[in-house]
Amino acid sequence: MKIYTKTGDDGSTGLFFGGRVAKDSIRPTAYGAVDEAQAALGLARVAATNETLNKILVGLCRDLYVAMAELATLEENQSKLEAGKTLVTSEMVDSLDQLIDEISLLFEPLKDFVIPGQNEAAARLDWARVVIRRAERESLPVHSETSYVGAYLNRLSDLAWVLARWQEDETLKSKSVRESN
Repeated sequence: MKIYTKTGDDGSTGLFFGGRVAKDSIRPTAYGAVDEAQAALGLARVAATNETLNKILVGLCRDLYVAMAELATLEENQSKLEAGKTLVTSEMVDSLDQLIDEISLLFEPLKDFVIPGQNEAAARLDWARVVIRRAERESLPVHSETSYVGAYLNRLSDLAWVLARWQEDETLKSKSVRESN
């Protein structure tokens, strides 16, 4: 199978379950922004210093495939989507809430504003957070009122923030241990 099809040479792109739209229309803009968010999380994986963070990021990247599938499907084909595989579910959002709560217990509550860049992992997670926020904004015109894509992306950006703070705290703890020795 060749990677190129030449069908998009005219400026159009095919959608999930059929249909074609201009590449600069709202659907490709929305799922393209989510694709960028997924790539940003992948970039954060490069700097993951522990297996727990790596596993979390892999799972999130997989979830974003689900969101992209939903966003890449025309309204008339939405009934063909499968919950949790090509359709974002409330359970997916709930699992992010639970993960945010669990990770928040791993670091001290903040007392001041955050300046990104404490370490590479945290900086990459902060970058992923802002890319996810943009994806959330760009998906608004596409997903239906009953869709969970917006809530998922909203929570995902919160999770990226929490993950970044956790990674910063890990760096601060290891610096404190080194400085006290």
